[in-house]
Amino acid sequence: MEEKKFDFNSFLGMLLLVGILLWWMNSNKPNVEEEQSKTTQTELTTQIDSTATSPTLTENTIANDSLKQIALQNQLGAFAYGAATSTDGETTIENELVKLIISNKGGQIKEALVKNYKTYDSLPLHIIKDKNASFNINFGTTDNRILNTKDLLFSPELTKNGENTILSMKLKVSETKFLEYRYEIKPNDYRIGFAVRSQGLSNVINGGQPINLSWDLKALRKEKSLRTENMYSYYYYKQDGDVEYLQMKDDEVASQVDWVAYKQHFFSAVLSTDTPFKDAKLKSVDYLGEEQDSVFTKTYSLNTPLALQSGELNYNMQWFYGPTDYNLLKTYEGTDLKEISDLGWGIFGFLNRTIFYPVFNLLKGFIGNYGLIIILMTIVTRIILSPVLYKSYLSSAKMKVIRPEMEEINKKYPGNENAMKRQQEIMAVQRKAGVSMMSGCIPALLQMPVFFALFKFFPTNIDFRQKAFLWANDLSSYDTIAKLPFSIPFYGDHISLFPILASIAIFFYMKMNQSQQSAMQAPPQEGMPDMTKMMKYMIYFSPIMMLFFFNNYASGLSLYYFISNLLTITIMFIIKNYVIDEAKIHAQIEENKKKPVKKSKFRERLDAAMKQAQEQQEAQKKAAQNRKK
Repeated sequence: MEEKKFDFNSFLGMLLLVGILLWWMNSNKPNVEEEQSKTTQTELTTQIDSTATSPTLTENTIANDSLKQIALQNQLGAFAYGAATSTDGETTIENELVKLIISNKGGQIKEALVKNYKTYDSLPLHIIKDKNASFNINFGTTDNRILNTKDLLFSPELTKNGENTILSMKLKVSETKFLEYRYEIKPNDYRIGFAVRSQGLSNVINGGQPINLSWDLKALRKEKSLRTENMYSYYYYKQDGDVEYLQMKDDEVASQVDWVAYKQHFFSAVLSTDTPFKDAKLKSVDYLGEEQDSVFTKTYSLNTPLALQSGELNYNMQWFYGPTDYNLLKTYEGTDLKEISDLGWGIFGFLNRTIFYPVFNLLKGFIGNYGLIIILMTIVTRIILSPVLYKSYLSSAKMKVIRPEMEEINKKYPGNENAMKRQQEIMAVQRKAGVSMMSGCIPALLQMPVFFALFKFFPTNIDFRQKAFLWANDLSSYDTIAKLPFSIPFYGDHISLFPILASIAIFFYMKMNQSQQSAMQAPPQEGMPDMTKMMKYMIYFSPIMMLFFFNNYASGLSLYYFISNLLTITIMFIIKNYVIDEAKIHAQIEENKKKPVKKSKFRERLDAAMKQAQEQQEAQKKAAQNRKK
């Protein structure tokens, strides 16, 4: 038998065939990098989840699962574990006052519903809904990735701590390493505990790169008057112990920020922190523009860096989603959140805090009709101010009695050259009669703080919101008796009745007050404008201004001014006809003239200055006459 020898050519051919086969298989292999670029994290996770729930696992699905894991690892690095073990979904936590829906994607609040309140068109009142808000932490990793928490999937865990509900949202690197958002909601509280902390990520988060927290909110419209709601919407923040707000400019950079509040007339969204934010960028933009039917008012944003502590994040914060109610916010001691109620600055806020809110709280304790509360508050205010009104009217009565003497002085010293002497004689008559021009002005000035305080009180008090009285269905907004087919500049597209009534009352009050004001003024002097004529124009101008200005304001405010002017007219009528006796006043003035007048040092210096000025004027007059000769 012939022995078989090794065939080198056959062996070489076999190697070539194997090489060609391997090349062909490798050229048709799926490209992992292309899969990564074409497939988002959510799609990959969904595919993994559907594979896990399949009743049987084939070799193909196992291979596909491995490919997805590789793609997630390339895209997310250490956080691929959390993406693979988490699914998209949402969790609800709520109490008697507020309901929050937290999304697994981003671990952020997807919906914030304020219970027990409705929008102007009777819909549930949401502060967050339909993706109008975004909360995100942007950070770098040690393997040179930039990640945004809003794009990543968190794993939820719901537990109970007594009556409190706790939701832990974890962005996992492993079961023991994670970034956590922790929500805690208590019974009957608008405040929600919120913590941002990391565990075991000191070697994952790159501390050399900025870690930025951003919170954006596009405020949803909630009130009938879009412009009024926008006017009372502000960005408040507490910086270095002081409460500030963004004014004319749209943005601000603030340091040591304890909280930021996105106030929207009657409702607010607040984020506070135990560790103050440094170098926080605050921004507010008016969204109103020309769109009167817009569903938004303003956009708010916060962008602030976060600091690592021993390589980890650890911030204890708190959310507030609820009404901007002064009575509620003042119970949150140590926060100064009551300042966002916007009661006015200085003496105006002082009057609201110390007088009007206590009186209002007392009345609402036993009166359920808020229109009647406004009327009773107006009566109380007018009674308190009635002595001031009496002093003003008494001063005008005195001026009326001595007016003939002042007119005689004008006739005795005519011309501009006698202006100083004429003024000196008029002041002497007023001083002897015990009358001062300021005695009539001061009472009017004392009433101004009350006017401006209540101008803030009624439109910003949430208790008046959606409370009806007579034809007004909402005392915090304008009343409507007719809709116009067009819009009048500065007036609007509707007719409100309460401003009309208030304007009529102002007209009659000013008409009645005209004689009093005319009496208080000294007779017109040469070269000086006649104030009486100007007052005649004001009688018609002021009511028209009132009609236009208040047509879009809170009907409760117009109701107050209407009742206030009616009461003022009544009080003035009583004072004029039943309290003040002009004959007695005249007799008293004559008695005062007989008594020596004790001059104050200020009066002595003023008289001396006027006498010196008069002597200089006489000397100049004589010098001019001598030059003519």
